[in-house]
Amino acid sequence: MNPIHAVISAIGGYVPNYHLTNAELSTKVDTSDEWITKRIGIKERRILKPEEGQGVSFLAIKAIENMQKKHSFDPLEVEAVIFATSTPDYLLPNTAALVAAKTGMTRAFAFDLEAACGGFIYALEVANCLVTSGRYKKVMILAGDVLSVVTDYTDRNTCPIFADGCGCALVEATTEPIGIVDSVLQSDGSHPEYLHMYGGGSVNPSSPDTLAQRMHYIWQDGKVVFKHAVSNMVASCDALIDRNQLSKDEITWVVPHQANLRIIESVAGHLGVPHDKVMINIDKYGNTSAASIPLCLWDWEDRLKKGDKILLTAFGAGFTWGAIYLKWGYAVSD
Repeated sequence: MNPIHAVISAIGGYVPNYHLTNAELSTKVDTSDEWITKRIGIKERRILKPEEGQGVSFLAIKAIENMQKKHSFDPLEVEAVIFATSTPDYLLPNTAALVAAKTGMTRAFAFDLEAACGGFIYALEVANCLVTSGRYKKVMILAGDVLSVVTDYTDRNTCPIFADGCGCALVEATTEPIGIVDSVLQSDGSHPEYLHMYGGGSVNPSSPDTLAQRMHYIWQDGKVVFKHAVSNMVASCDALIDRNQLSKDEITWVVPHQANLRIIESVAGHLGVPHDKVMINIDKYGNTSAASIPLCLWDWEDRLKKGDKILLTAFGAGFTWGAIYLKWGYAVSD
């Protein structure tokens, strides 16, 4: 009997309509297009405005609608919905359940997964385990954030980075030798001080004091995060390359989390992968956290071919990090 594999069978995505350019941002805080472009590699980012929609569920519903335009599927066949997000609509109920109800996936169990920028690859591994167990045949992964609501627009070091968006991936069972091959996922919670948002949880519930201390915004030590991101993303990819006896020439695409262009270039350089094999869209979308990897796959979907060997890698708050090696399951023209 052929083993069961889990394969991405469809990709969707959505980014808000509003473009926040570096020029506009420079009117809000002491920065410039030159400084942001050189330091981070971002030219503009998308921001969800109240008049367009409210909450990350809006972005997720739009992403699923986008998926349906290219890849028709029956929502009632989806058996599980996993939403990787750090900015859910509410603390409860979970946003995955809200989206499932509004998109017809009413036979699925649904839950949110919080792993910051590592959220998509964590959710993909969970979906892989559900499918390869033989108990589930179709799992919907949502990965998105509205980071604009937790961005401090008085902090010139962080406000140029973060943006809003959502991607989605349908993961299905197959007996073909394609799909998710291997993964390396890790975490280290011993140094939350380097990348955090301390306000709003059970330790520091919302209060006038937490608001006054601006504890409800993302804060990071950029130099420390940069060092850990590069070393851990490279180590995860190297482990998969060695374990699966991949040559660098065999790798069709590397899809890194879009945190910072210098991080992306450093990872690619350490791996010895040429620039034209690295998916990069941070310049137009910014850092969308869990959404960034599926948004890359969404942007490049027309260029992907069945059997393409792809490395996905991410690093985020927690710290959470890792990489997944997969063989792509389809071409859009199929």
